[in-house]
Amino acid sequence: MTRLLIRATLALCGFIIPAAAYAHTGAGAPSGFTHGFAHPISGIDHTLAMVLVGLLAFQLGGRAVWLLPMAFTGLMVVGGILGIAGVNLPMVETGIAVSVIILGASVAFRIKTPTAAAMGVVGLFALFHGHAHGAEMPGSVSGLTYAIGFLAATASLHLVGIGTALLFSQLDQRRGAIITQVAGSVAALAGVGLVLGIL
Repeated sequence: MTRLLIRATLALCGFIIPAAAYAHTGAGAPSGFTHGFAHPISGIDHTLAMVLVGLLAFQLGGRAVWLLPMAFTGLMVVGGILGIAGVNLPMVETGIAVSVIILGASVAFRIKTPTAAAMGVVGLFALFHGHAHGAEMPGSVSGLTYAIGFLAATASLHLVGIGTALLFSQLDQRRGAIITQVAGSVAALAGVGLVLGIL
């Protein structure tokens, strides 16, 4: 099972990285799915937050491994609907940047939050991410296929986070934990850069 998850993660990385080249460039098929899939991987803020959800889910362990990604994707759909409908959500970009800081710090300091509380936090952040996806949906594409696209990309990024943490832990549990914490620290600093407008 472990080897299967690692292989799946590596395959996803190979699929996601080339797809990022098409993000917001007008290249590739002009379909809702393509635009939707490209959106989460087109910005460092979305990508970091979604991978961090996977890392945090793995750190918390147990049911959190699947409950945190489910909470994020579920509330992201709600945020996406609000964005498509033109409903205003204040401080969306700030909320997205803060999500990177909080999630990164949680991974860096290995904060053992109860699963229900962690679901609430990632769900709140997902509203901001989803709103951004929905508000930036091109008017010429199908809302349904666009949503399916950004959900597929989000789930893939969560799996990359979980698989990466699993891979590190399989190589060397202690060093893997340290590497994961360092990654969380770097991500949190990147979040600070996003808030300050440096990144």
